[in-house]
Amino acid sequence: MQHDALYYPSASRRMATFGKRGMVATSQPLAAQVGISILQQGGNAIDAAIATAAALTVVEPTSNGIGSDAFAIVWVDGKLHGLNASGPAPQAATIEALKALGHDAIPNHGMLPVTVPGAPAAWAALSERFGKLPFAELLAPAIALAEEGFAVTPVIHQMWEEAFHTYSAYSDTAFKPWFDTFTPNGHAPRPGELWSSPDHANSLKAIADTKAEAFYKGELAEAIDAFSREHGGLLRKEDLAAYQPEWVEPISVRYKGHDIWEIPPNGSGMIVLQALGMLEHLKPASDPFETLHRRIEATKLAYMDGFKHITERSEMLPTTEQMLDDRYLKTRAALIGEQAVDPAHGNPLQGGTVYLATADDEGNMVSFIQSNFKGFGSGMVVAGTGISLQNRGWSFSLDPQHPNALAPGKRTYHTIIPGFITKDNQAVGPFGVMGGYMQPQGQVQVVTAMLDDQLNPQAALDMPRWKWTAGKTIEVEADFPNHLALALARRGHNIVKVADSISFGRGQIILRDPETGVLQGGTEPRTDGAVLPL
Repeated sequence: MQHDALYYPSASRRMATFGKRGMVATSQPLAAQVGISILQQGGNAIDAAIATAAALTVVEPTSNGIGSDAFAIVWVDGKLHGLNASGPAPQAATIEALKALGHDAIPNHGMLPVTVPGAPAAWAALSERFGKLPFAELLAPAIALAEEGFAVTPVIHQMWEEAFHTYSAYSDTAFKPWFDTFTPNGHAPRPGELWSSPDHANSLKAIADTKAEAFYKGELAEAIDAFSREHGGLLRKEDLAAYQPEWVEPISVRYKGHDIWEIPPNGSGMIVLQALGMLEHLKPASDPFETLHRRIEATKLAYMDGFKHITERSEMLPTTEQMLDDRYLKTRAALIGEQAVDPAHGNPLQGGTVYLATADDEGNMVSFIQSNFKGFGSGMVVAGTGISLQNRGWSFSLDPQHPNALAPGKRTYHTIIPGFITKDNQAVGPFGVMGGYMQPQGQVQVVTAMLDDQLNPQAALDMPRWKWTAGKTIEVEADFPNHLALALARRGHNIVKVADSISFGRGQIILRDPETGVLQGGTEPRTDGAVLPL
């Protein structure tokens, strides 16, 4: 029989998933299976997260790869720990250098937007500090998947097909390794078609055997340097050798009796915290229309602050504390009225992406996110390695007056944000919604759905989503209730219905019951995801 793996004329329903001894939730079932297998072998939640992340570089290359960046929030022994594994711009990456090459903005694809990848260093750092099993064992399942191949899943096929058409527009030979690696049969793999990558497997082996040293100071660093030089890039082996991920203190706001945690800038989790902080200052709404309108307006205002101010934390004019100051958020909340507004940033100065969540029976929990940024990223695959490189530098500005202006060694505004919830100094659980600039507003929607609307994790992820794009324009999914869309339109929002849901984010959530320890998880209906319990 022949079927269309992307055609579903009837609505499907997924129940929340429960477990006691552990849980892994992510956007691809084989990757979730890898994480569960690590827990079954005696690994902890951190081990499971590393193994799942490595597997995702194989089974979901449309969103991440070995050349990705990563962030993590880890709950261990009653404390939260944050890891920022986003990489800086190369030392040769200056505004003058880009303009001398004829660019008024950083290009989306090619070697120029590539910054130092942080994902392999994140895996090694997490393993070194919190892991139980040997690092090489954690990458073994990903290596096997790359060697033996896997059957491509429907949503990943859809994203693969889109990338194939995007990169086909380029005649530059720098893109040839991407086609050699990801379209060996001359087309994007179809649903159910097998795909493998021996080069990818060999690179993972080198990373596994050296605890990522091969990527930053060894044979892979040499290969990246040579490829970058050959194709006009600025990234050099010295940039890779100098890199270290940064352990950071997560930041938070109080919302509905819970503490919502994010990684501090250069990550954009600040946007989530600002929006929730504004909503916390508003009195209960009189009807569902008002509630939805307020959530949209708060999110818009937070985005404008984020776009204006977030960059490398040491170079921000307002501090994190000033942007989350309760008095400032109260003044921002006061701007939310009956009608939609064109949002503007405030002045807080006083004077393809993958997400995964894991939990184990020791109480450890991990919120982990890893991304190449725009789909496959830069379109650059280092020949003979299977390493696809992110294009995170595209977020930099070439305006020297902009807070996020390009500078050597600087980390750019970053869209990927792992989230975490605690209550009364106890872990509630990790959550995240991947999808570029959708991520903060996706997080606002699932947090308010759980804490205001009292929805379980799966129901919160199932809710039809909205997405602010600019000004008063709000895109909504095709199944977004028409009466809500009309009510928003009456309040001045420009409502645009979008047929395809892939741009509305793809999230996962795991929550732990504080009394019984039972885990409850949810995953997206918008992706090929799975929640697997123990």
